[in-house]
Amino acid sequence: MALDKRLLDILCCPVSKVAVRVASAPELEALNTAIGLGQALDVAGKTLTTPIGEALITMDRRVIYRIEDGIPVMLADEGIGTTQFIAFPR
Repeated sequence: MALDKRLLDILCCPVSKVAVRVASAPELEALNTAIGLGQALDVAGKTLTTPIGEALITMDRRVIYRIEDGIPVMLADEGIGTTQFIAFPR
């Protein structure tokens, strides 16, 4: 999926206001590995069970927001903190 650059230019984390970019394949792979192992939680503490095909990540690489049906889900409680993953690409 290719998000319009104009949309990416205005999107940011709803909490920190840090800009976002499209998550890379290695970042998605690390996230989905953790989801498969039952080791991924969203900010609200809910265990993630469904692999994520597309996502945005903050430029500081601290929070991931999934994309569903081409729409970024930029809800604070549904963000996924990357510091919980030991093997997350840095």
